Amino acid sequence: MTAQAEKQQYSFQAEISQLLQLLSHSLYQNREITIRELVSNASDALDKFRYVSLTSGQKQDADDLKITIDPDKESKVLNIRDNGVGMTREELVNNLGTIARSGSLEFLKKAQKAGDKDKAADLSLIGQFGVGFYSAFMLADRVEVVTRSYTEETGWRWESTGDGNYTISEVTEPVERGTSIRLHLKDGLDEFTEPVRLKYILRKYSTFVPHSIYLEAEHINNQPPIWVEPKNTVTEEQYLNFFEYLTHYPGQKPLWHLHLSADSPFQFYSILYCPDANLEKMGFGRSDHGLHLCAKRILVQNDNRDLLPDYLRFLRGIVDSADLPLNVSREALQDNTVFRKMQKVITKKVLDHLDSFSEENKESYLKFYKEFGSTLREGITADFDNRDRLAKLLRFGSTHSIGTSELISLPDYCSRLQEGQEQIYYACGTDPDAVLRDPNLEVFRSRNLEVLILTDPADEFILSHLREFDKKDIVSVDSADLHLPPKAEDASKSEEEKAEAEKAAQNVPENFDTVLRLIKEALGDQVQEVRRSERLTESACCLVNAQGSMSTTLQKVLRMNTPDFEMQKMILELNPNAELVQRLSSLASNESNYRFIQDCGQQLHANAMVMAGLAPNGNEMAARLQSFMLELASAKK
Repeated sequence: MTAQAEKQQYSFQAEISQLLQLLSHSLYQNREITIRELVSNASDALDKFRYVSLTSGQKQDADDLKITIDPDKESKVLNIRDNGVGMTREELVNNLGTIARSGSLEFLKKAQKAGDKDKAADLSLIGQFGVGFYSAFMLADRVEVVTRSYTEETGWRWESTGDGNYTISEVTEPVERGTSIRLHLKDGLDEFTEPVRLKYILRKYSTFVPHSIYLEAEHINNQPPIWVEPKNTVTEEQYLNFFEYLTHYPGQKPLWHLHLSADSPFQFYSILYCPDANLEKMGFGRSDHGLHLCAKRILVQNDNRDLLPDYLRFLRGIVDSADLPLNVSREALQDNTVFRKMQKVITKKVLDHLDSFSEENKESYLKFYKEFGSTLREGITADFDNRDRLAKLLRFGSTHSIGTSELISLPDYCSRLQEGQEQIYYACGTDPDAVLRDPNLEVFRSRNLEVLILTDPADEFILSHLREFDKKDIVSVDSADLHLPPKAEDASKSEEEKAEAEKAAQNVPENFDTVLRLIKEALGDQVQEVRRSERLTESACCLVNAQGSMSTTLQKVLRMNTPDFEMQKMILELNPNAELVQRLSSLASNESNYRFIQDCGQQLHANAMVMAGLAPNGNEMAARLQSFMLELASAKK
């Protein structure tokens, strides 16, 4: 041990024993923070010395500024040293003897008062609360500080066990400029002398400290903080290396990256990456948010949840800001207002990028959407302010692109609207082939009207929540709210001519109304209504949902997940042009056929349920079909 002059004992201010207990055991949530805080303080000291060397008018040796970590496993001591400004005896008393007094903050205030605000603003000072040093007592039962100020030749030793007192003594042997903090570790904390453990902590929290950190002669923080560099100076290789550093996905390339910076109303730097695979789709469960939050290059939070909305949680990256209102432990925020404003700015930047990306790189965007569209579309229900922007980024299958891998945007769909078309149409099913078999699509095929094809129930939920786009209502093809545009050939006809043309087109057979009545009587409260169809051109019947009801597919999903959910009553529509319906209308002229017509109506309803993916009463359906077969067999004799 270095020879010492007589020690002088002092008492901490403000019931220090209780306050140290709070700082070392309650304020910080894990012991690793001690390393982060002491390294940050060392970085501050180096920044101060560099500032002094530039502004004092005296030549100061500011080369080779560094932080050195020396673990001594045998003695159970961890030493953290810097060759920065150091401290005088008075500064030791003022800075280490008073809780929540920050030497860094005082230094910054003096620099600002001196009128050199530009250079003062460049100082990357972390510890502006003056409490980070005391986290040392989380690890140590005794702390030594040996320091020498750049302004004098005398070295000083500060020492305390955290019991309310500390001592200061002069070091009589030569001491290098700077500060050395020796932590005499508590029992059971030998891990903090293990190089592997220390390397993990340093790279986790302090990789981007703007000064070199050495552990056992190894340069630890050699990953450059490229987010603070101008975009035009960063190479693709650097972006890729940084992506691998953040994600630990070696050999993988991001789909895209976004390099951001802002100075007003607050300053931040950021790089965001979109991975090339969605882990949620691969069965790994819901992904955590992937943004690292830094304050002046020092890690504050992993997987921050406040800087991006939940529907952008797949992004990975880093956000670094000097304007974060952190609490004294720098582990949480004092005020979420800044975060909300910052999230708004970052979200806008991401959506701006996706807008241009979707237009300029359609194939790459399609790959992105197939991976992350299921997450992105959640924003329709969660982010009202950006709903219209997000709606433009959605993609769907369509009858316009059958047989291709192309997905359609809502703006694309609207660009092909027929004259007088006031709705956007969609159909749902388990797969495209099942959707195309839906009889509700017949009129759309005959009129060459485009229909979006949804095979994911979540897409239907999103569209039903969106409700409209570009002032066009979004409706399902099985909805009673369906309105078709006028036919082009009818545009010049009078209302009477249109009515006559419609009647001729429908070719409603005699006694058709009787058939409707008989079938409604047979079905009773199984349906809301039985009526003539204006959407069928080939099939005999179909089921449609009453006005304001959810679509059939969405109701089925709710029924599967909610046992008490009851399907809403549907409307059975009959096609008067279908051969079977016309035959039934002919039979309706004889009352003796009424029972047979009602049996046929029940079977038509069961058929429609099957086509809609619903389950009819199997026993009744089997008995009815057997009766029909028996009657047919008897007629063959």
